[in-house]
Formats: sequence, C-alpha cells, structure tokens
Amino acid sequence: MVSFTVVVGDPDSGSSYQLEAEEQDANRFIGKSIGEEVDGGAVGLDGYTLEITGGSDEAGRPLNPDVAGANLKEVLMNERQTGYKPSRDGERRRITVRGREVSDAVAQINASVVDHGSTDIDTLLGDAEDADE
Repeated sequence: MVSFTVVVGDPDSGSSYQLEAEEQDANRFIGKSIGEEVDGGAVGLDGYTLEITGGSDEAGRPLNPDVAGANLKEVLMNERQTGYKPSRDGERRRITVRGREVSDAVAQINASVVDHGSTDIDTLLGDAEDADE
C-alpha cells in the first residue's frame, strides 16, 4: 500500500500542516510532477487546490525539478540547488537525486495551497484533531 506524508504550506497565513495520504487518496499523487496541481480532498482539504513543490524519498534524497522521470540519477551540481549547498565558490559535487515525478518510492511530498476553499483550513483540520483526543 502506498502512503505519503504531505506537508501543506499556506502562503497566506504562513502556516504549514503535516497530513497523511493513504491508499486511494495517495494514488491521486502518483504520476504527478513538481509544479502540477492536485485536488486537496486527497488529504482532507475539500475545496482546496494544492501545487506540488517538492518532496523526498525514504532515504531523504530530494525530488529535483530538473531531472525527468521518477528514477534516481547522479547530477553534478555546481551552484545552490535542491539538495546541495556549496560551502565555497566554485565547489562542485555529484549528488544522487530522484526525478521530479511522484512514485511509490517517495515518502514525503511538499505542497502549497493555490486555491482556497470556502472553509478555513484550521476548521477542516481542527475537527479531525479534536475527534482523536
């Protein structure tokens, strides 16, 4: 079974929410790439639209928007990019990254709210948290 941790950031409020997408809901993310939009109903945010902004796999390797597909690839990085921050000018390093497409090997997906629904996010998620307590 496929499951993801989805970290949703709300640029209007500056808040972020860590949500779980499992089984059928997680399948809505499979095959999508960085920059594509997904229905927020997959993580309990009905009426919201989310844009995939990044993520990482089980080993912590980041999704790289410059690498096509979902496979691992070694990329020579020579400037600050996703997954690499050089410590001095001119430094280069070969880093293993995962492609921009979401697959079952991805453990975490980062997303941003693009379109807001009629109900506030805190209200949608607050009811679920109160039921667990």
